[in-house]
Amino acid sequence: MAAGDASPGNKPGMVRRGADREDEALLVRVAGRDQAAFRVLVERHMPSLILLARRLLRDEAEAEDVAQEALLRLWRQGAALDVGPAGIAPWLKRVVSNLAIDRLRVRGRFDVTDEPPEQPQPAGQLRSLEQRELSTRVEAALRGLPDRQRLALTMFHYEGLSMQEVGGMMGVSAEAIESLLARARRTLKVALAPEWQALRDDPEAEF
Repeated sequence: MAAGDASPGNKPGMVRRGADREDEALLVRVAGRDQAAFRVLVERHMPSLILLARRLLRDEAEAEDVAQEALLRLWRQGAALDVGPAGIAPWLKRVVSNLAIDRLRVRGRFDVTDEPPEQPQPAGQLRSLEQRELSTRVEAALRGLPDRQRLALTMFHYEGLSMQEVGGMMGVSAEAIESLLARARRTLKVALAPEWQALRDDPEAEF
């Protein structure tokens, strides 16, 4: 089921953060066509949605279009949404991811052919690089990845989706996602070789 048509469910026992409660209250107002409440949600979530779309599409104009379309779907479907424990951000990001994948398919740049798995590699290195304030270098390296590898890495590493969830969105198996992640990490390791070596020399780095 597409993200634009699904609602995140509530999970019992989870505590909502203040911002998530505010999202829920604002969404109630949006369901009543309160434009002021919608503007608050746009200001709150637009920057992160553009960042995600930019990582997926490598195109600033398209990233803005996709982020705006996701928020327009929120406006149109607000009355039917049931905000989960994490607020509306996961729903919006899922919509952005699906829209980005659709655009890449239309462009003919997205092959959904399944591929055999490769030896998995841990994701800790990328987290350690980010913690060292190398975000600009990491972002540039991400833009250089092939579309499928970049999509898989972005949704798995940055958005916290499981391999099964990423595979479902991309139309391939979890094993194929594992393969894409392994190749993406190898490519990043080459592109960020000096930084990667610094990590290897640091006994406190996470691997």
